[in-house]
Amino acid sequence: MDLKGRRRRVLPGFGITMGFTLTYLSLMVLIPLAGLFIMSSRLSWTDFFSRAVLDPRVLAAYRLSFGAAFIAATINALFGFVVAWVLVRYRFRGKRIVDALVDLPFALPTAVSGITLTTLYASTGWVGGLLAPLGIPVAYTPAGIVVALILIGLPFAVRTVQPALEDMDVELEEAATSLGAGRLQVLSRVILPAILPSILSGFTLAFARGIGEFGSVYFIAGNMPMKTEIAPLLIIIKLEQYDSLGAAAIGVVMLVVSFSMIFIINMLQFWSRRYQ
Repeated sequence: MDLKGRRRRVLPGFGITMGFTLTYLSLMVLIPLAGLFIMSSRLSWTDFFSRAVLDPRVLAAYRLSFGAAFIAATINALFGFVVAWVLVRYRFRGKRIVDALVDLPFALPTAVSGITLTTLYASTGWVGGLLAPLGIPVAYTPAGIVVALILIGLPFAVRTVQPALEDMDVELEEAATSLGAGRLQVLSRVILPAILPSILSGFTLAFARGIGEFGSVYFIAGNMPMKTEIAPLLIIIKLEQYDSLGAAAIGVVMLVVSFSMIFIINMLQFWSRRYQ
């Protein structure tokens, strides 16, 4: 039987599975998101910008959400690389426990983590009680929001870098060392260029996750308008005030930003595969 020009697939039924995939994605993702755009389209451009873009309270919530998510993602990108390096390159007692702790924020309900962080970092808590005499408040401040976003974003930074370090050939480092390169030169010219796409992917994932985080931030933020009020909370407040159109307008802005983050993630993954 002549099979020239015919693509052979391991699993048959591409048409059926693709149809099921598109149907499922449409019901679970595309149709609900389309409903959000349809609802916000009931607003004129003037009302849309006044409610979702130009309102001072909304702008303050955007600045806090995006700024805190960016700071937390930057910290996670740095220390996530360190944690991944320790887990990949060293053997020590309790390594499996440390490896499991990295994934704990995935399994822990966000409300539980928020209550725990608030208890620890309040002025009467174990950590907050040590920082309060130094004039460093954490709970009910933007710094507390950053701490919460670091907690929920750390697994993304570690798990994206860890496979890249595992796949990296140690002989490249040994060759660079044998040629006279110092430790900083090996790090900057051999290791970082090879895993930079993974670091950026982890940063983007942590940043996108932090933008939409609510549960862990709600308790430690204090939720003071113009100070510690995040954008997801503002959406809920508008819904409680029966301002569904205003909530939809803010949701559209957040959705566009989230989709942009996902697009960047896909581009970084494509860049990583091409680099390898």
